[in-house]
Amino acid sequence: MTSEASTRPRIGVLALQGDVREHLATLRGLGADAVAVRRPQELDEVDGLVLPGGESTTMSKLARIFDLLEPLRQAAKGGLPMFGTCAGMIMLADRIEGGTAGQETIGGLDVVVRRNAFGRQVDSFEADVAVAHLDRPFHAVFIRAPWVEAVGPDVEVVATVATGPATGRIVAVRQGHLLATSFHPEVTGDPRLHGLFVDIVRETAG
Repeated sequence: MTSEASTRPRIGVLALQGDVREHLATLRGLGADAVAVRRPQELDEVDGLVLPGGESTTMSKLARIFDLLEPLRQAAKGGLPMFGTCAGMIMLADRIEGGTAGQETIGGLDVVVRRNAFGRQVDSFEADVAVAHLDRPFHAVFIRAPWVEAVGPDVEVVATVATGPATGRIVAVRQGHLLATSFHPEVTGDPRLHGLFVDIVRETAG
Protein backbone atom coordinates (compact mmCIF):
# COMPACT_ATOMS: atom_id res chain seq x y z
CA MET A 1 0.00 0.00 0.00
CA THR A 2 1.16 3.50 -0.74
CA SER A 3 1.41 6.01 2.11
CA GLU A 4 -1.41 8.11 0.61
CA ALA A 5 -3.71 5.14 -0.02
CA SER A 6 -6.30 6.23 2.54
CA THR A 7 -6.72 9.69 0.93
CA ARG A 8 -5.58 9.39 -2.72
CA PRO A 9 -5.31 5.68 -3.50
CA ARG A 10 -3.29 4.50 -6.46
CA ILE A 11 -5.64 2.30 -8.47
CA GLY A 12 -4.57 0.39 -11.54
CA VAL A 13 -6.63 -0.63 -14.55
CA LEU A 14 -5.48 -3.83 -16.25
CA ALA A 15 -4.58 -2.47 -19.68
CA LEU A 16 -4.33 -5.58 -21.83
CA GLN A 17 -7.68 -5.16 -23.58
CA GLY A 18 -11.08 -3.55 -23.04
CA ASP A 19 -12.49 -0.26 -21.72
CA VAL A 20 -9.28 0.97 -20.09
CA ARG A 21 -9.57 4.71 -20.77
CA GLU A 22 -13.14 4.93 -19.50
CA HIS A 23 -12.20 3.32 -16.19
CA LEU A 24 -9.15 5.53 -15.78
CA ALA A 25 -11.22 8.66 -16.39
CA THR A 26 -13.92 7.63 -13.91
CA LEU A 27 -11.39 6.80 -11.19
CA ARG A 28 -9.53 10.08 -11.69
CA GLY A 29 -12.82 11.94 -11.43
CA LEU A 30 -13.23 10.37 -7.98
CA GLY A 31 -9.83 11.62 -6.83
CA ALA A 32 -7.87 8.40 -7.25
CA ASP A 33 -4.40 8.23 -8.78
CA ALA A 34 -5.40 5.95 -11.67
CA VAL A 35 -2.73 4.21 -13.77
CA ALA A 36 -2.58 1.58 -16.50
CA VAL A 37 -1.13 -1.79 -15.47
CA ARG A 38 0.56 -4.05 -18.02
CA ARG A 39 3.52 -5.49 -16.11
CA PRO A 40 4.01 -7.35 -12.81
CA GLN A 41 6.09 -4.51 -11.36
CA GLU A 42 3.25 -2.04 -12.08
CA LEU A 43 0.85 -4.36 -10.27
CA ASP A 44 3.11 -4.22 -7.21
CA GLU A 45 2.72 -0.43 -7.05
CA VAL A 46 -1.09 -0.15 -6.82
CA ASP A 47 -3.53 -0.24 -3.90
CA GLY A 48 -6.36 -1.68 -6.00
CA LEU A 49 -7.01 -2.95 -9.51
CA VAL A 50 -9.88 -2.74 -12.00
CA LEU A 51 -10.33 -5.60 -14.48
CA PRO A 52 -12.24 -4.02 -17.40
CA GLY A 53 -14.78 -5.41 -19.80
CA GLY A 54 -13.55 -6.87 -23.06
CA GLU A 55 -13.15 -10.46 -24.21
CA SER A 56 -12.37 -12.80 -21.32
CA THR A 57 -10.54 -15.47 -23.33
CA THR A 58 -8.31 -12.85 -24.96
CA MET A 59 -7.63 -11.20 -21.61
CA SER A 60 -6.60 -14.46 -19.98
CA LYS A 61 -4.30 -15.34 -22.88
CA LEU A 62 -2.67 -11.89 -22.83
CA ALA A 63 -2.26 -12.06 -19.06
CA ARG A 64 -0.39 -15.34 -19.52
CA ILE A 65 1.76 -13.87 -22.35
CA PHE A 66 2.65 -10.79 -20.25
CA ASP A 67 3.54 -12.99 -17.23
CA LEU A 68 0.71 -11.38 -15.27
CA LEU A 69 -1.62 -14.31 -14.59
CA GLU A 70 0.21 -15.76 -11.58
CA PRO A 71 1.00 -12.32 -10.06
CA LEU A 72 -2.69 -11.43 -10.43
CA ARG A 73 -3.71 -14.65 -8.69
CA GLN A 74 -1.29 -14.03 -5.85
CA ALA A 75 -2.44 -10.42 -5.52
CA ALA A 76 -6.09 -11.51 -5.26
CA LYS A 77 -5.20 -14.13 -2.66
CA GLY A 78 -3.07 -11.59 -0.80
CA GLY A 79 -5.95 -9.16 -0.34
CA LEU A 80 -5.45 -6.62 -3.14
CA PRO A 81 -8.88 -5.05 -3.83
CA MET A 82 -10.09 -5.85 -7.33
CA PHE A 83 -13.16 -4.71 -9.28
CA GLY A 84 -14.12 -6.80 -12.30
CA THR A 85 -16.65 -5.58 -14.88
CA CYS A 86 -18.20 -7.95 -17.46
CA ALA A 87 -15.14 -9.90 -18.70
CA GLY A 88 -13.45 -8.82 -15.47
CA MET A 89 -16.16 -10.63 -13.51
CA ILE A 90 -15.37 -13.80 -15.48
CA MET A 91 -11.67 -13.33 -14.75
CA LEU A 92 -12.37 -13.18 -10.98
CA ALA A 93 -14.66 -16.21 -10.91
CA ASP A 94 -13.47 -19.49 -9.45
CA ARG A 95 -15.65 -21.41 -11.93
CA ILE A 96 -16.97 -20.66 -15.44
CA GLU A 97 -19.82 -22.16 -17.44
CA GLY A 98 -19.70 -21.72 -21.21
CA GLY A 99 -16.00 -20.92 -21.31
CA THR A 100 -13.56 -22.09 -23.96
CA ALA A 101 -11.45 -25.18 -23.47
CA GLY A 102 -8.61 -24.45 -21.06
CA GLN A 103 -9.80 -20.91 -20.29
CA GLU A 104 -7.92 -19.60 -17.26
CA THR A 105 -9.08 -17.18 -14.58
CA ILE A 106 -7.55 -15.27 -11.71
CA GLY A 107 -10.12 -16.61 -9.29
CA GLY A 108 -10.92 -15.44 -5.80
CA LEU A 109 -14.69 -15.06 -6.08
CA ASP A 110 -16.52 -18.17 -4.88
CA VAL A 111 -19.05 -18.03 -7.71
CA VAL A 112 -20.09 -19.83 -10.87
CA VAL A 113 -20.30 -17.36 -13.79
CA ARG A 114 -21.93 -18.18 -17.11
CA ARG A 115 -20.07 -16.54 -19.99
CA ASN A 116 -22.20 -14.67 -22.60
CA ALA A 117 -25.28 -15.62 -20.57
CA PHE A 118 -27.42 -12.77 -21.90
CA GLY A 119 -26.62 -13.63 -25.53
CA ARG A 120 -24.59 -12.16 -28.36
CA GLN A 121 -23.73 -8.54 -29.12
CA VAL A 122 -27.16 -8.01 -30.72
CA ASP A 123 -28.78 -9.05 -27.44
CA SER A 124 -27.10 -6.25 -25.50
CA PHE A 125 -29.52 -4.20 -23.42
CA GLU A 126 -29.86 -1.62 -20.67
CA ALA A 127 -31.81 -1.81 -17.41
CA ASP A 128 -32.12 -0.03 -14.10
CA VAL A 129 -30.94 -2.29 -11.29
CA ALA A 130 -31.14 -1.82 -7.55
CA VAL A 131 -27.62 -2.02 -6.13
CA ALA A 132 -26.93 -2.65 -2.46
CA HIS A 133 -25.32 0.35 -0.73
CA LEU A 134 -26.55 2.80 -3.41
CA ASP A 135 -29.43 5.16 -2.67
CA ARG A 136 -31.10 4.88 -6.09
CA PRO A 137 -31.11 2.42 -9.03
CA PHE A 138 -28.09 2.17 -11.31
CA HIS A 139 -28.62 2.34 -15.08
CA ALA A 140 -26.72 -0.76 -16.19
CA VAL A 141 -25.42 -1.46 -19.70
CA PHE A 142 -25.12 -5.17 -20.56
CA ILE A 143 -22.92 -6.08 -23.57
CA ARG A 144 -22.50 -9.82 -24.22
CA ALA A 145 -22.74 -10.02 -20.47
CA PRO A 146 -22.26 -12.93 -18.10
CA TRP A 147 -24.41 -13.61 -15.06
CA VAL A 148 -23.72 -15.37 -11.79
CA GLU A 149 -25.39 -18.77 -11.56
CA ALA A 150 -24.35 -19.67 -8.02
CA VAL A 151 -22.60 -18.03 -5.08
CA GLY A 152 -20.68 -19.40 -2.12
CA PRO A 153 -21.63 -18.69 1.51
CA ASP A 154 -19.25 -15.75 1.86
CA VAL A 155 -20.43 -13.92 -1.27
CA GLU A 156 -22.79 -10.94 -1.00
CA VAL A 157 -25.31 -10.56 -3.83
CA VAL A 158 -25.10 -6.84 -4.65
CA ALA A 159 -27.58 -6.62 -7.54
CA THR A 160 -30.07 -8.70 -9.52
CA VAL A 161 -32.13 -8.04 -12.64
CA ALA A 162 -35.66 -6.96 -11.67
CA THR A 163 -37.54 -7.17 -14.98
CA GLY A 164 -37.67 -9.09 -18.24
CA PRO A 165 -36.81 -12.72 -19.04
CA ALA A 166 -33.68 -12.60 -16.89
CA THR A 167 -35.54 -11.48 -13.75
CA GLY A 168 -33.74 -12.63 -10.63
CA ARG A 169 -30.38 -13.24 -12.30
CA ILE A 170 -27.41 -12.10 -10.21
CA VAL A 171 -25.41 -9.35 -11.92
CA ALA A 172 -23.20 -7.93 -9.14
CA VAL A 173 -21.42 -9.58 -6.22
CA ARG A 174 -18.88 -8.81 -3.53
CA GLN A 175 -16.64 -11.08 -1.49
CA GLY A 176 -14.50 -9.11 0.92
CA HIS A 177 -12.00 -7.10 -1.12
CA LEU A 178 -13.37 -8.34 -4.46
CA LEU A 179 -16.25 -6.63 -6.30
CA ALA A 180 -17.69 -7.63 -9.68
CA THR A 181 -20.50 -6.61 -12.03
CA SER A 182 -21.69 -8.28 -15.21
CA PHE A 183 -22.46 -4.85 -16.69
CA HIS A 184 -20.31 -1.87 -17.73
CA PRO A 185 -20.50 0.98 -15.18
CA GLU A 186 -17.66 2.83 -16.91
CA VAL A 187 -19.82 3.77 -19.93
CA THR A 188 -22.77 5.27 -18.05
CA GLY A 189 -21.32 8.49 -16.65
CA ASP A 190 -22.45 7.33 -13.19
CA PRO A 191 -19.39 6.94 -10.93
CA ARG A 192 -21.14 5.44 -7.90
CA LEU A 193 -19.98 1.84 -8.34
CA HIS A 194 -16.42 3.00 -8.88
CA GLY A 195 -16.92 5.08 -5.75
CA LEU A 196 -17.85 1.93 -3.82
CA PHE A 197 -14.65 0.33 -5.04
CA VAL A 198 -12.53 3.34 -4.09
CA ASP A 199 -14.07 3.06 -0.61
CA ILE A 200 -13.11 -0.63 -0.47
CA VAL A 201 -9.54 0.30 -1.42
CA ARG A 202 -9.38 2.99 1.26
CA GLU A 203 -10.85 0.64 3.89
CA THR A 204 -8.30 -2.03 3.00
CA ALA A 205 -5.45 0.47 3.13
CA GLY A 206 -6.62 1.86 6.46
